[in-house]
Amino acid sequence: QKQLVESGGGLVQSGGSLRLACAASGFSPGYDAIGWFRQAPGKEREGVSCISSSGTRLNYEDSVLGRFTISRDDAKKMVYLQMNSLKPEDTAVYYCAADEFRDPWRCALQSGDYGYWGQGTQVTVSS
Repeated sequence: QKQLVESGGGLVQSGGSLRLACAASGFSPGYDAIGWFRQAPGKEREGVSCISSSGTRLNYEDSVLGRFTISRDDAKKMVYLQMNSLKPEDTAVYYCAADEFRDPWRCALQSGDYGYWGQGTQVTVSS
């Protein structure tokens, strides 16, 4: 059974850092592309970053480019989102998602491309 579990959220002051982790169980080696998404109250879920199954393609939403870094450790079946220079507008529930892309060098920031989702972890950035 494929399962994703996020951790690492919390409360941080503006300008601070957090590292989110996504544990992927039940996935095969060299498994799926992974995406990080977030949803703030009253807003639609948006793609933040993604990494291809090959690990060579990284995508970032414009507002986090240069501040967030996605990485994966396939041996541990973990995906990380390092978030630096956090801003109050980064406050949201963050989700990781996974799915198999036919092209191992591709990932996507559209939620409809992913079939497996974690339960989310809350990130709150105070001003």
